[in-house]
Amino acid sequence: MIRLLRKPIMGSLFAILAAIIVGGFILAAAGHNPIQVYGGLVYGALGRPRFIVNTVIMSTSLILTGLSVTFAYKTGLFNIGVEGQFIVGTIAAVFLGFFLNLPPVIHPIVVMLGAMVASGAYGALVGFLKARFNIHEVLSSIMLNWVALNLLNLYIGVERFQRLPTVAHTIQDSANIIIAHEMKRTPEGIARLRESEFLTEVILRTDFNFGIFVAIAAVIVVKFVLDKTSLGFALKAVGSNRDAAEFAGINVKKHMVLSMFFAGSLAGLAGAVHITGISPNTISMLGGFQNFGFNGIPVALLANAAVVPNIFSALLFGGMTYGSGYIQSRHGVATEIIDIMVGLIVFFVALRAVCILVADRLERRVGK
Repeated sequence: MIRLLRKPIMGSLFAILAAIIVGGFILAAAGHNPIQVYGGLVYGALGRPRFIVNTVIMSTSLILTGLSVTFAYKTGLFNIGVEGQFIVGTIAAVFLGFFLNLPPVIHPIVVMLGAMVASGAYGALVGFLKARFNIHEVLSSIMLNWVALNLLNLYIGVERFQRLPTVAHTIQDSANIIIAHEMKRTPEGIARLRESEFLTEVILRTDFNFGIFVAIAAVIVVKFVLDKTSLGFALKAVGSNRDAAEFAGINVKKHMVLSMFFAGSLAGLAGAVHITGISPNTISMLGGFQNFGFNGIPVALLANAAVVPNIFSALLFGGMTYGSGYIQSRHGVATEIIDIMVGLIVFFVALRAVCILVADRLERRVGK
């Protein structure tokens, strides 16, 4: 029991359980049956094949944005600018997806790489300001989030780039990564998909795309880079102890910039996957943030800044987000309850040390 309580996963489970309990009291105070609502939430996320697919789609961007936060954290930086980097990635994806004429297999790869480079450079700017002028990354990245938001609106405002007054051009079909996209656009293709109830549910009625495979591949690559390469060792050394890393001959400032470049590129990849994999495959003017990037922060926190657990943490938050629509329509519960629960999870994650305190107390009792 003591060894189990000391495992990082116990802190995450404690945060989830505590959020469910407190959220249940809030639901009861609002006049709802907590068990019924939670049951509806689970059904809305996993109850049908279509729901499962949409949960996965919702979670894909969260895996990548959570990975972005995790990568920066592993190297001693807090990437709160992931929202702005995500936005820059969407801008680059729409630009390259519309103006380039490439074969179907090559086009989405180029779009994703271009978005990664653009967002990586945007993230590297935060690292440069930190390394060169010692400007805290939280301050600079928060400001750059707003710059990215207004950059998006400025981009759409240029007549050459806009399809409608507030909407940019849609990417070409060759850049699309939605599975069976061409079939779903023709009467013959739709008729073939309707022959199977499963395909109708999973393919025809969703935007099921290859993004989840891209996200899992990114997890594998990041895990390999951090654990199996000299670059990953140097980045983690800088994050653990900058003075010791510098004494060992590691260029600390260079690796700060590199860290934020890689973190930004992951957020940009999330933006590219979102644009190429979810209809209507474009961007529109925004009055505020859509929180695709910001939601990656609680994903990384719940995963205890571990690379692989980001997948499961993102699936949890993605399921909660998608399932919230079901409980709103069936039980009349405001979707804000999900935002409250996300906040509660983050709050209790900060209290994960409770598990360690319990383990210490049990250990003292055993010692007696």
